[in-house]
Amino acid sequence: MRTGIWFVCFVMLLTLTIAPAPLGAAPGKDDQFEALRRFSQVVDMVETHYVKKVTKAELIQNSIKGMLEQLDPHSAFLSADDFKELQDSSSGAFHGIGIEISSENGRLIVVSPIEDTPAFKAGLKTGDIIMEIDGESTMELGLNDAVKKIRGPQGTSVTLTILHKGAQQPIDVTIARGTIPIVSVKTQELEKGYLMCRITRFNEHTTKELRDKLAEYSKKTPIKGIVLDLRNNPGGLLDQAVSVSDTFLSDGLIVYIQGKDPQSRRDFNGRKEADDLIDVPIVTLINAGSASAAEIVAGALQDRKRSLLIGEKTFGKGSVQTVVSLPDGSGIKLTTALYYTPSGRSIQAEGIVPDLEIPFVAPPTDEDKTLKDRFTFREKDLNRHLENTSAKKAKKNAKATVSDKADKAEEARTMIEKDNQMRLALEMVKTLPKIREIR
Repeated sequence: MRTGIWFVCFVMLLTLTIAPAPLGAAPGKDDQFEALRRFSQVVDMVETHYVKKVTKAELIQNSIKGMLEQLDPHSAFLSADDFKELQDSSSGAFHGIGIEISSENGRLIVVSPIEDTPAFKAGLKTGDIIMEIDGESTMELGLNDAVKKIRGPQGTSVTLTILHKGAQQPIDVTIARGTIPIVSVKTQELEKGYLMCRITRFNEHTTKELRDKLAEYSKKTPIKGIVLDLRNNPGGLLDQAVSVSDTFLSDGLIVYIQGKDPQSRRDFNGRKEADDLIDVPIVTLINAGSASAAEIVAGALQDRKRSLLIGEKTFGKGSVQTVVSLPDGSGIKLTTALYYTPSGRSIQAEGIVPDLEIPFVAPPTDEDKTLKDRFTFREKDLNRHLENTSAKKAKKNAKATVSDKADKAEEARTMIEKDNQMRLALEMVKTLPKIREIR
């Protein structure tokens, strides 16, 4: 039981008097220098009277951080270390737990766990609220400070206090940090000629990985249809979203960005390439964890009538951040524009709505299966039932002749059985005609 300790606080009130405006100046006039003068006065006062020693440089740097973080959840000041980490996460492996996070109304929200990372394996999900990091509250904690606390050397652990969506009580989840893989594309044959392509994030190598794996598969088996899985993809590099989209399109508009100046619009178009897959039927899977670059791809394929979208509405992160390096090695990440799909839809705070809205249904747990088995009786459950010796012999022979190909087929069947969205996507892509895209 905690013991209460009473502190007597003596507060000294300091009054700052600002000289009246000179004669001829309109009272309350928005003078561009007045705000700077007020800022300088506050910095001087804090430096002089704050209870601890603090330098002017520290105050100004913290002011810059606060100024950027108050703009929106994605603008931020990047220290030299933060700037390097941002570059590493786009181009190489980095150490951490593998989640994309955002800040919303002072709360730290999981946008998406990256597949096959410690966070993904620990069960973190889109929409989870991170309430504490190693026992420290995340309320009003800056996004970059939170990222810095969550990341760390490989092999060390971090404990997150997580409130799952719909849960009444938070839980502590201890996660060992690891090396976050940079492999961003995975493929799996669902049936002969039908290929699942899962893109987990968009880094420097994503398009090359995708095209290489499509070419490798098509050498052995003609591609009849593709299920493009963008679920729980937190996004990444804009140029990779454009080139991935272009893999399934010919030329034409893919996305455009525009800032507050109407003249700032910039279009990103596809271009014809020999290995483009422009006539293979595609079904794309999306959900609330599909964000940013993933939404660009989904929006382009939907607007151009190139793919059927199945799943759930996407995250709605449609803003463009420009990263600017500063002379001392630090930098700023500033929201400078919004993304728009080819038809002119803004993704920001709206997201991409699928053509078929199908929520994911989790497969039965072991507990559910056990409960079902308790009330399900068959011949084999009866005492002294006769054994089927021929069936046992057949099973033994089957095990002896299992090949790698059969193992992969079984893996695909298991995945489809557990994933209702993937199951529907496969059925739909098998029935789709070759769609001629709309430019």
